[in-house]
Amino acid sequence: MQIARVIGTVVATQKHAKFEGAKLLLVQPLTIDDKPRGTAILAVDALGAGVHEKVLIVMEGRAAGEALGRKLAPVDAAVVGIIDTVDVTE
Repeated sequence: MQIARVIGTVVATQKHAKFEGAKLLLVQPLTIDDKPRGTAILAVDALGAGVHEKVLIVMEGRAAGEALGRKLAPVDAAVVGIIDTVDVTE
């Protein structure tokens, strides 16, 4: 799993049947100190996360599809949690 921030939404009027009713989000992976890490990723969201929220994403295709309850769906990333707080103790 990785921590990311939702930076946008994606609307697709034509999409794979397994994605019917699912929301597509553009998420930016983050470092532990909230800095952007790498490029933004398209993720499927079944939880209702909104723009600017911090989320947990899973990036394993099969695990992502199963986390959404959509087995065999062509998923690269999925939102599996909405983060309330992060507490880092060094």
